Amino acid sequence: MSGLAARDDASAAHALSDPSPAGGAARHAVVLDGISKSFPVRRTWGEMARQPTLRPRAPVLQNVSLAVAEGEFFGLLGPNGAGKTTLFKMLATLVLPDSGTATVGGYDVVGEASKVRSVLAPVIADERSLYWRLTASQNLELFAKLQGMRGAAIGKRVTEVLAIVGLSDTKEKIVAAFSSGMKQRLLIARALVAQPRVLLLDEPTRSLDPISARGFRTFLRDEISGRQGCTVLLATHSADEVLELCTRVAVLDHGRLLATGTTTSLARDLGEERYALYTRDANHPALAALVQRGIVGALAVRGDEDGWSRVEMELAGGMERASQVVAMLGEQGVVIARFERVPLPLADLIDRIVRRSAEGSSNA
Repeated sequence: MSGLAARDDASAAHALSDPSPAGGAARHAVVLDGISKSFPVRRTWGEMARQPTLRPRAPVLQNVSLAVAEGEFFGLLGPNGAGKTTLFKMLATLVLPDSGTATVGGYDVVGEASKVRSVLAPVIADERSLYWRLTASQNLELFAKLQGMRGAAIGKRVTEVLAIVGLSDTKEKIVAAFSSGMKQRLLIARALVAQPRVLLLDEPTRSLDPISARGFRTFLRDEISGRQGCTVLLATHSADEVLELCTRVAVLDHGRLLATGTTTSLARDLGEERYALYTRDANHPALAALVQRGIVGALAVRGDEDGWSRVEMELAGGMERASQVVAMLGEQGVVIARFERVPLPLADLIDRIVRRSAEGSSNA
């Protein structure tokens, strides 16, 4: 078994006792303990005629255990078909687990589904779920009534949530005239009407342009997670969302939990810490000597700007080792303008975790 796979097993074993990103005691907002789910495999008429009693099933979640602390911004990563959507549906009480338990705010998703729905709200990032011919206020008033609210409480809560998402000035504007970013905010407002403690976000910025997406991420971080104190579970493929928002992430593949932690710690566990050196001496023998001695990995020169070259290298050992490399190069007379860690691209991080897990399984 690989080192990463071993750490994953240990993380799963201790997830329930220590979910906090800092390793300290924390209350749990969401706890999954050995959750598994499979669905029937669709078969052709010919296959059913030949084997009428066969009932094949495809696993979608396989023994997933993790815990999310209250107030945490937690990311779910993985390729399409990894099980993220099924996991969200299970937390929202729309899908029942085959085995294992899941709790939200201390309530079991099977035995206490109504209480779970009172503390959790999924945010459907589909603008078509809004009533475009109604105003923002009318959309929220309708939803509030569906949530069981009555009388003056409706108007008060609608006013509050519109202020939270920054749409107070456009509350009488029909939704059809809203920009995509405004519609996303209205979807958040709709979820906040019932005052949930946990929000489920599924790729909330996928329909936004880069500038609108950046503003929306700021809104999620500062207002929803910061001032409102909501626990947020985010399923995403966006590196910007992960880096700007998530305290920790979990990587899923084919329904299996492969790793949890910060993106930095996961990259370090993979031995894939990469650094960039900006120097005028890209061909200095001291750099080649570091490679020969096995202190750094292969060097890659990435362009030249005004006489300064960017030299990338793999380097294990974290910041302490990096400082030693800088000191050694300085002693050898290498001119250094900047030395910095290069974050591993999110797609590469996920791909390498998946490949490492597959290699560990084949060697087990």
